Amino acid sequence: MADSYIYKNQKKLRWGYTTGTCAAAASLAAAVMLLQGRRMEQVSLTTPKGVRLDLEVEEMDTGENRVSCGVRKDAGDDPDVTDGLMVYSQVRLPDADSVDVSGAGGDYVYEKDGLRLNLSGGVGVGRVTQCGLSCEVGKAAINPVPRQMIFEQVAGVCRESGFKGVLSIEIRVPGAFKVADKTFNSRLGIQGGISILGTSGMVEPMSETALLDTIRLELRQRIRKGEKNLLVTPGNYGENFVGNVLGLGLGQAVKCSNFIGSTIDMAVEEGAESILLIGHGGKLIKLAAGIMNTHSSWADGRMEILAAHGAACGAKRELVEQILEAVTVDEGLRLLETEDGLREQVMKRVMGRLEQHMKRRAGERLRAEAIVFTNERGILGATTGADDLLMFFTDRMRNR
Repeated sequence: MADSYIYKNQKKLRWGYTTGTCAAAASLAAAVMLLQGRRMEQVSLTTPKGVRLDLEVEEMDTGENRVSCGVRKDAGDDPDVTDGLMVYSQVRLPDADSVDVSGAGGDYVYEKDGLRLNLSGGVGVGRVTQCGLSCEVGKAAINPVPRQMIFEQVAGVCRESGFKGVLSIEIRVPGAFKVADKTFNSRLGIQGGISILGTSGMVEPMSETALLDTIRLELRQRIRKGEKNLLVTPGNYGENFVGNVLGLGLGQAVKCSNFIGSTIDMAVEEGAESILLIGHGGKLIKLAAGIMNTHSSWADGRMEILAAHGAACGAKRELVEQILEAVTVDEGLRLLETEDGLREQVMKRVMGRLEQHMKRRAGERLRAEAIVFTNERGILGATTGADDLLMFFTDRMRNR
């Protein structure tokens, strides 16, 4: 297959393929070598998205009644930390002297027309430790679509070969230990490795879908555990402020990245009662203009917001023009501080508008509050009910 591309923000970006596709391709190659004795240096398969791929089998290892093959993950132009990892599949026949000649076992089982396939996760494939995911607690984190892809590929080879009986399939990603901490896996309760993922089999470069799905999963897990009042923060600045400045502990907040509006929507849909959004002014000030995706590619408006509210509070034209030329929120705030009390007046107005937009987005089913800070100045402002929610989280932390 020739490389496929997509244009985003005027950039030509190359598609990649998922760990699930790699696992299915490696399983296909290993099954052919085991049952048909053909050396497989390349395999072809069609992803659930309908894209036909020709993938190189980079590593092969054979033994008595077993074959292991490896396919390298290619994330295309997506900044995926799993890019370049080798994904291995070992397909084996049951040992003649094994107690488990029936083939019982494995995390997942396929049975049809006299064929039984036992699928398990080996080194580098994480284990599920919390409810709310599409895999049962205690089982390997191999998601439903990759499981189906793996079973379909191996079952197809079995039909071609006339094989009936038991095969065991083990997926391994030895290099996953180096990158697992850089993924959302630990936050979702996946321990000991990465997930074998992919609903389409393809990696869309710079896609928002996977990140939004991860945010929803974390919201759902916390709510199912009874945490219906949620701390939310865009990223590391907010998480560090929550943990180290407010003393609420690291890892207590759901990270929502730039997707403020979508996170509010998902919190409502999943049954949350309240959220307290805590974030840096460089992002959250945009909410005062109703900008609910704070990524710079969507909109900026930070200086326009400060300048407009500064003018409404009586700032002179020269100062307003200087604010419009500022590069950072801290620089804009410094300019406001050149007039006595002006910064405080402006932030009061800004927080009022921010509150209006958040509550309008949340509707009547969700209480939504916010605290805005910068690293230089600390807390700049809060919505009317934020202090009460903050006290709730403080008390909860003390009682743990």
